[in-house]
Amino acid sequence: MQILRIDSSTTGDQSISRKLTDELLAHFTAKHPDAKVVTRDLVADPLAHIDPITTRAIRTPPETHEEAVAAAYPDQRAVLDEFLASDVVIIGAPMYNFSIPSQLKAWLDRLGVPGVTFSYSAEGPKGLAGERKVVVASARGGEYSTDQMAENQESLLTTFFGFIGVEDLHFVRVEKAGYGPDAIAAGLAAAKEEIATL
Repeated sequence: MQILRIDSSTTGDQSISRKLTDELLAHFTAKHPDAKVVTRDLVADPLAHIDPITTRAIRTPPETHEEAVAAAYPDQRAVLDEFLASDVVIIGAPMYNFSIPSQLKAWLDRLGVPGVTFSYSAEGPKGLAGERKVVVASARGGEYSTDQMAENQESLLTTFFGFIGVEDLHFVRVEKAGYGPDAIAAGLAAAKEEIATL
């Protein structure tokens, strides 16, 4: 059993999504005390945005790699293998400017690998990475649950993980974080109740 925790918030101790990933990790480690925990902080240790070398390292067979691509391959593949080895994946995903942080997108770009996490056929795309639970800790300054302004945050993650086959996908939200301490406290309390049901 492996639990993978991903954090992408840049706000440090003020981060709501990091408080949620703390709660989620405590919940799942209590349920699975023997689980191995792997943590990746995309702010403390950011992944570079993909470029021609890393794209080829991620998406092409190792036997086709020239020297620079072969050198990049182990680190790029390690990000994917970390995900594939995990039974539970906890993702801190705050809304930044109506989308996700760019460092989280850089992580997602290492997971979409043809022939590994998805494939195409005459029937269309097929996800190959569905045998895990993914829980997204979503934090927003306003209230967007039913608003189109949230389209590029949670819908992006829903679409991406659905595409690679993840059906066991959950969102735990704190909204109205910009409304002040009382709103944050209420949101965190509600989120803790929801986490207890996972």
